[in-house]
Amino acid sequence: MRTFLALVLVLLFVAPSRLAAAERPNVLLAIADDWSYPHASAYGCKFVSTPTFDRIAREGVLFRQAFTATPGCSPSRAALLTGRHSWQLRAAGTHASSFPKDLAVFPNLLESAGYFVGYCGKGWGPGSFKITGWERNPCGPDFSVRLANPPAGIGNTDYAASFDKFLKARPDQQPFCFWYGGKEPHRAYAQGTGLRAGKRLEDAEVPPFLPATPAVRGDLLDYATEIEYFDAQLGKMLASLERAGELDNTLVIVCSDNGMPFPRAKANLYEHGTHMPLAIRWPAKVKGGRTVDDLVGHVDLAPTILEASGVRQRPAGDASATGETNREAHASRSPASMSGRSLLPTLLSDKSGLVDPSRTHVLMARERHSSSRPENLGYPSRAIRTAEYLYIRNFKPALWPAGDPQTADGKPAYHDIDDAPSKSLLVQGADDPALQPFLALAVAKRPAEELFLLSADPATIDNLADDPAHAAAKAKLRAELNQYLTATEDARMTEKGDIWETYPRYSPIRQFP
Repeated sequence: MRTFLALVLVLLFVAPSRLAAAERPNVLLAIADDWSYPHASAYGCKFVSTPTFDRIAREGVLFRQAFTATPGCSPSRAALLTGRHSWQLRAAGTHASSFPKDLAVFPNLLESAGYFVGYCGKGWGPGSFKITGWERNPCGPDFSVRLANPPAGIGNTDYAASFDKFLKARPDQQPFCFWYGGKEPHRAYAQGTGLRAGKRLEDAEVPPFLPATPAVRGDLLDYATEIEYFDAQLGKMLASLERAGELDNTLVIVCSDNGMPFPRAKANLYEHGTHMPLAIRWPAKVKGGRTVDDLVGHVDLAPTILEASGVRQRPAGDASATGETNREAHASRSPASMSGRSLLPTLLSDKSGLVDPSRTHVLMARERHSSSRPENLGYPSRAIRTAEYLYIRNFKPALWPAGDPQTADGKPAYHDIDDAPSKSLLVQGADDPALQPFLALAVAKRPAEELFLLSADPATIDNLADDPAHAAAKAKLRAELNQYLTATEDARMTEKGDIWETYPRYSPIRQFP
């Protein structure tokens, strides 16, 4: 039945309005792996240089309040592909499981509407899509060209050559959609690459939840060099489009899947795990030179791409389908199965700052990340982020948020944090009074509710959930979050919430005491 409904939805999406091929934009989605806001020079970051991202921001629209759906690569990519919150995706809403065949994804919808589609590098994953009947990655056919000798720490895909291969295979005059999935800046890094590139330790901007030691600073510089590699490859793709005369009618979207691979960032619902860079360029339709402060989410990108491409359906209006209560907020057209809202009205406006007053919040979630607890358990959490506050509900506060401290053989664990010099410094320095507060921020057990006042605490460190001065705000956000989760049928709001622990993991599983 679900497969049948998915086919019906595809027909509904592509049937109503097909623009002439010349009027439909190409789409280039560039998605980095583990890149946090504000680590781009367009945002004023001093230790990262991103001239391609900066160009897209300068000639298009730079978003300052964009958020992933979930701070882990596999479910965040699934949410972006489907335009749905991660808790609506079943197995695809957790890490390294499967991708249900009945979930509609924007590359397939575009292909059905006449687009030539493909990807290179990292598409949806990790996980198994074949086990549920997909013949190819949900991002489309793979055009990856392999590097014979990749630089140390860099993925083995020649991204620019892959894009050229895709363009060469494209039928003449057919609009295209290409997913550039950079492996960078995912770990592991070649330690010392930042210093060898001429960067200085003193220039690294250390978040307040990490100690400002040389080891951490060097780790941040290595992270920066991988962002720059991702950016440089994108620059080559733009050059290919310019040579072909196609750049100005290409909708270019640059983002990341989740936050930086450091303690208390990636795999956490705090700012450095969920707050993402985002820039969008489309000179044929979109006025450039603008910065937008609206709260937007990755679930908004699929409906944006579909609407810009002329793949439309009736507006999604009722709260049961969208998790929203304001019908007017859904005036832009989005497929009814999608929770996100198209950003096209914002892009087509000539405004900067706060453009759409209905965008009052974003919703985020977390389930399993790595194999880091007994019985492969996750760490279920949900969050609502407004311009003023971040509210997090941790459903199982008795669990260790970064994973159990030791594996079954007694080795240090916390495997929801990627292995790295920054992690090793904290774990090995557990007896050092100067490092203990930073370790606690990364790994200590957390209460059922967390609340952060962003104006005073942009790094989301000081939990105000028990502060009477913020009790009214906490109650309001709790009620709004519960309403949205219930309306969108989140299993965590029912007695069946542990269904999340039943989805198979198709990556290695560690053993714990």
